[in-house]
Amino acid sequence: MIQVLFTVIFAEMAVILLLIFKTPLRKLIIMGLDRVKRGRGPIVVKTTGGTIFVVMLSSIYSVVSIHKRWIDEDGNVTPTDQILMAQHLLEASLMGFSLFLGLMIDRLHHYIRELRMRRKSMEAVNKQNRGFEDGKNGGSDDMKSLEEEAGALRLKIKKLEATVEEKAKESSDAEANVVALKKQSEHFLRENDSLHEENQNLRAQLQSLDQRLSNSDVKKAS
Repeated sequence: MIQVLFTVIFAEMAVILLLIFKTPLRKLIIMGLDRVKRGRGPIVVKTTGGTIFVVMLSSIYSVVSIHKRWIDEDGNVTPTDQILMAQHLLEASLMGFSLFLGLMIDRLHHYIRELRMRRKSMEAVNKQNRGFEDGKNGGSDDMKSLEEEAGALRLKIKKLEATVEEKAKESSDAEANVVALKKQSEHFLRENDSLHEENQNLRAQLQSLDQRLSNSDVKKAS
């Protein structure tokens, strides 16, 4: 019994050392403890711990009873009782120490898992912050590029407005020229009509003169 308890205690101490220090076996031990805590594993562990605790209490009771007998007999204790008392005391101490080491293993495993979860959450938060900062930087770059594009478009709009104003002035000048040309053409048409009328009048006068001359020549011949 004592040899088994010593073996269990040394095994538990080795597990604790492997959990404390970062070694390649640490992951395997954590995976094994994870599997133990799944399914029926916790029930088996609690049952074993309860059994050891009951045996420890029985050993303590035996020690107390031997000590009472020692007091009742005025210190006259046989060597067998002394050996039994020492054995029971050692067994109770080893079982209590093994239960304490088991509790330490459970708590270390729990804290290691919590630390891993915290680290993963912190890494996720840091990644989100980095993505947010990169988005800010990218957004500022995009804003700068958009402002530059807006400035270029404003310059183009100003140039287009200037060209439109120039074209409007040219079109107004052209319209004024067209109006002047219309007026000149109307004036020329009027002059042409007056000249045509004068030409017709002159022709009529020439015809009348020709008729008079022809009549006078006829009279002289007769």
